[in-house]
Amino acid sequence: MVRSKSVSLWVLAIAGAASAASAQGFMLFGAKNVLPEGDRQFVMPITSPFYNENSLVTTDVRLVFAHHRINDDSILGDDAWANVVGVQARLAFTETLQLVAYKDGYIDLEGDVVDTEGFNDIGAGLKWQFWRDVESNFYAAAGAGYEFAFGQARALQDDSEARVWVSADKGFGKFHLGGTVNGRFSTSDEDRDNGNSHVLTWHLRADYRLTEKFSPVIEINGYHIINDSDTGVPLNGADVLNFGATDADPTVSGGVGAEYRFTPTFAVRGAFEAPLSDNDESLFGTRYTFSIVISF
Repeated sequence: MVRSKSVSLWVLAIAGAASAASAQGFMLFGAKNVLPEGDRQFVMPITSPFYNENSLVTTDVRLVFAHHRINDDSILGDDAWANVVGVQARLAFTETLQLVAYKDGYIDLEGDVVDTEGFNDIGAGLKWQFWRDVESNFYAAAGAGYEFAFGQARALQDDSEARVWVSADKGFGKFHLGGTVNGRFSTSDEDRDNGNSHVLTWHLRADYRLTEKFSPVIEINGYHIINDSDTGVPLNGADVLNFGATDADPTVSGGVGAEYRFTPTFAVRGAFEAPLSDNDESLFGTRYTFSIVISF
């Protein structure tokens, strides 16, 4: 059962973020949603919310909640889970340049060998849409960001990393495809409390605009450790934790979900995700991800 103090923190965080999002003070620099009408038919990525970034330039706030069941065969033991709540913000400076605040929030970890909670690290960066063909509904973008060691070591955070990514998205009428590749490079000192590794991640997505309000979604995510950590632990933390790994196998997950749009500027999304790879060292068991998107 989720502890009451954690529930209170999550409720306060979501309520505060919703109030801030409803205020027009978020509209700095006269920024606005610069998407043409055709672009709005793309569903923004749902799963792997910290790293699954598409190629479109928007101004929006996203409230994210994930309930993550950790693989019972991992070193964290049976019946381990993590709850994560966060607020993401995207701000369009121009038609092709966007500020992305992609990681923050609070994490609660519980299981046989872990019982802790604390703040996440904070990550932000810039995205540049270098290819924009509205007529063919094709877009490509590149970005760079940095994750600051703001979080708490007791919550297996407090690790910094640099991130670069490239993405592409294409619409075929009501059907849309996209993909993103990230390189995440640890910049933490070796004497940090938690280990860390460089990680390559990739993300594929597809959605279909079934009606003006409803779109089903399929997404696939992959996580590859590309260097050994000083922890000596063969553990792939996927996007939950950069716990550090040695000789860890890749983790691949698949998700199915949907988006429902109450208005053109207010949508809710949800997805269920499960592992596609057979990796006993992975932290990925199953996951439910929910989010609210408020566009401007």
